Amino acid sequence: MSLETTVAVPFRSAGTDRMGEGEFVVALSLDRDWFSPDQAKRLVDVAEGRGLLTHENGDLRATFDPSGVTVPENFTPDSDVLTEQSTFERVIDRLVAAGVEKREAVAAANERQSEIAVSLETAAVLVARERGVDVADTAAAARTDLLGGDD
Repeated sequence: MSLETTVAVPFRSAGTDRMGEGEFVVALSLDRDWFSPDQAKRLVDVAEGRGLLTHENGDLRATFDPSGVTVPENFTPDSDVLTEQSTFERVIDRLVAAGVEKREAVAAANERQSEIAVSLETAAVLVARERGVDVADTAAAARTDLLGGDD
């Protein structure tokens, strides 16, 4: 996963799973020259949205073990890491990672949506759960999006 690898690099270099947001932005923009400072800040937002980073006591904390991420030699992140995926896309990605063909996953979600008249995101979550794919975190995010807050 390119986003996870990109987020892991500054933490691995610092030998920690916690650092100030400014330090993280500098590591990605000035130290590595991968992004502009504004793009690095956008990456923080995307990574938070994907559950890879959290703010804790004024610092960024990785929610995974950065030392456990393999960083290929000469790694450079793709620009698509700055693009936030929709809930539907995240669920489909989880299904694909579990071995379901993308076309089949999308078709199943569309069919379920038609059958029970729910949102496409809800239908995709139902398909994933029926196939034993854990999407609890994504389902919670979809619920929050639907309710328009942190209820």
